[in-house]
Amino acid sequence: MLLPEPHSDAPGVLMCRLLCVHSDRPFGIEPHLGTFAAIARDSREYQGHGWGCAWLEDGRWRLYHDIRPVWEDRHDRFGETTLLLAHARSAFRDEGIRVENNMPFADGRHVFVFNGELRGVRIRERGRIGAEKVFNYVKRFDRGDMHEALERGLAVIGKRSRYVRAMNVILASAGRVHVACRFAEDPGYFQMWEREAGGTRIVCSDPYPGAAGWSRIGNGAVLTRALAGSREPCGRRERTASVRQSG
Repeated sequence: MLLPEPHSDAPGVLMCRLLCVHSDRPFGIEPHLGTFAAIARDSREYQGHGWGCAWLEDGRWRLYHDIRPVWEDRHDRFGETTLLLAHARSAFRDEGIRVENNMPFADGRHVFVFNGELRGVRIRERGRIGAEKVFNYVKRFDRGDMHEALERGLAVIGKRSRYVRAMNVILASAGRVHVACRFAEDPGYFQMWEREAGGTRIVCSDPYPGAAGWSRIGNGAVLTRALAGSREPCGRRERTASVRQSG
């Protein structure tokens, strides 16, 4: 996804895969990354332009990025956490394939992952690639309530875009996980999913193969989940409804 200069009609796209896992109790990172790697490898779009992950360790964010495809990297280097985000990249026109362009992006407090496609965006913002510009633009609206900032920022981006094919975001802090899902077409690719089992909640671009109990996240939804022990302010809506997968 790119945010071109105002009045530009250039398209932009990041057809990536996203993952977020959080739990009240520590969980092993490796099994989730292994499943995520298989999802990225088997995707209909090539997801091999690098990958990255972020996890909480002793209350602070740790980051890892690599230019290799996620399915070619080792995952046994990672231990346990209570909050994990991961991103596998499919670069626009195979351009900008550098490790510094891999998500998650982070600012010390928040981490951010994105996938989608916007066309004819009329917004100026700093950032190396479009997804980083979206991250920085959304933060302009933060007045202590990131749920509201995400809603407002993405709404403005949508209004200032000629066409929004899809705009999916996961943005997390140590106390909150925010998820936004929006798509105008191709739900088979852009639909976001969630699952809760045994106190562990997972949000992913695709359901884990062989795992039951997944629900579709509503198109247009902005969800916020409070994490255990969080003192961050709640958003105006703690979450909106998802749609249960049939079968």
